[in-house]
Amino acid sequence: MSKPSRKSTTTFAFLGALILAALTGAGCDVGPKYHTPTVQTPAAYKEVTPQNAKDIDNWKAAQPSDAVMRGNWWEVFNDPELNQLEEQATKANQSIASAAASFMAARAMVKEARSQLFPTVSVSPSITWERQSSNLKIFSTGTGTGTGTGTGGTGTSAAGAYTDYSLPFDATWVPDLWGKVRNTIKSNAYAAQASAADLANTRLSIQVEVAVDYFELRSEDSLSQLLGTTVKAYSDSLNLNRTLFQTGIQNDEAVAQAETQYESTQAQYTNVGILRAQYEHAIAMLTGQPASTFSIPVKPLEEPTPPIPFGVPSELLQRRPDIAASERLVAQANAQIGIARSAYFPTLTLSASGGFESSSISNWFSWPSRFWSVGPSLAETIFDAGLRKATVEQYRAQYDETVANYRQTVLAAFQGVEDQLAALRILSEEIQQQDTAVKSAQRNLDVATDRYRLGIDPYLNVITAQTTLLTNQQTIVTLKEQQAVAAAQLIEAIGGGWTTGQMPSAAAVASATP
Repeated sequence: MSKPSRKSTTTFAFLGALILAALTGAGCDVGPKYHTPTVQTPAAYKEVTPQNAKDIDNWKAAQPSDAVMRGNWWEVFNDPELNQLEEQATKANQSIASAAASFMAARAMVKEARSQLFPTVSVSPSITWERQSSNLKIFSTGTGTGTGTGTGGTGTSAAGAYTDYSLPFDATWVPDLWGKVRNTIKSNAYAAQASAADLANTRLSIQVEVAVDYFELRSEDSLSQLLGTTVKAYSDSLNLNRTLFQTGIQNDEAVAQAETQYESTQAQYTNVGILRAQYEHAIAMLTGQPASTFSIPVKPLEEPTPPIPFGVPSELLQRRPDIAASERLVAQANAQIGIARSAYFPTLTLSASGGFESSSISNWFSWPSRFWSVGPSLAETIFDAGLRKATVEQYRAQYDETVANYRQTVLAAFQGVEDQLAALRILSEEIQQQDTAVKSAQRNLDVATDRYRLGIDPYLNVITAQTTLLTNQQTIVTLKEQQAVAAAQLIEAIGGGWTTGQMPSAAAVASATP
């Protein structure tokens, strides 16, 4: 076995120095350092004043020890059937499944980027049977060309067949001297974190939509119960007027009026079934079940709206998954500027190849059959007509765009909370006022009925009083539905039970396990 020559030793020393320089330079990062964009955060919500907090019984400022909004937030409504539907939606909803798959794809992209930090090694073994042309001349001396008649050389035929056994290994490594790969990893990791926050936001949106549809369905049940009771009362009134007409005490006009009121109210009672069926079908889809085999038992909306711990504005940035996703996109855009900047600097490629090659299988893996080549190459763009500069400007502009989108998302979040707080405050006052109106309408009906039975007033006064009472009763059912929906939407506006601590870290999204 021959010893390595001095030339080979010098070459390996030179390559070793290049590799050491590449490893040492790998700590250089030409990308800008990331800082979370500043946003204006109010000290308190506009709707939360001492007087409002005192008057509205379903408001509650969250305390540090308050755990009511952690985990399954829908449990604050104390409805077992809603709890079951939310669990089904969380597990079986296809929009959530799609967002989860998107997150897993984003995680895979982080691993793809990380693989670029390491060398690429390939092998391509081959066995080739070859016969050259008999008309191919090989010259032993002189200046002749391979296939012509040269001067001063003697040509011999290259005819003959042989077998080429080859086992080459190739290795290529592009050291990350300027942070292009590391910024790509950061960019993909931030994108994966944004995808995780999008998954949380999708999950929250679906869960709130289930709650909203459920409350609207229960409101239809309450309305159905109200109209059913009213139809029964109107039926009794119609029978009474028919009896009075048959005995000659009343005329047929009162009977016709009673019949009209009864039939029209019965039509309203029947019509309630349309919306209820649609809400039931919507809940079936949200829970991942076919509408044809899904049903929810009838039960009026009776539970009062629970207190919702909304916290303070400064907490909103950590509680809203859409804000977290938007902020991670800003970080991703910042990393992409570093990727674009790295194009200004040269690219070092370290390549090596080697293996065994022989025309005889018995000598294929012998030491004389070895071959190898190794060497670095450096590439640098000298002129690109401003392409790199324009690319950097593009990513800087996109970064500014994501910052603006982030701040807009924060403003929209504050708007959403204020909207629902205002809705709950106003609805709470309106329900109290409507309760009084219902009691007054009932008293007016009692008086009108007594006066009709005494023969003082016509039956039209009773119908007017009954219609007024029903209208006010329907209004309060609608107001309670709106209050329950606003409570669910307030939970969505404050992020449910989610916090940024639940978002996976950049290292976690690149880990081997989900």
